[in-house]
Amino acid sequence: MKANEIKDLTKEELESKLGDLKQELFNLRFQHSINQLENPMKLKAVKKDIARVKTFLSKLEADA
Repeated sequence: MKANEIKDLTKEELESKLGDLKQELFNLRFQHSINQLENPMKLKAVKKDIARVKTFLSKLEADA
């Protein structure tokens, strides 16, 4: 997910996206623990997406 895509989302959409990303991270960690994860770099990408969403959420809250 690119920063441009995140910037266009509303606060509610960002919170929803954050929940989805956290669920995806949980599933990826579970797959990784039982050695079924095909691409371990996906974990890193999802963590970065979570950080991006949290950054934009905190920016929105600071502006409000």
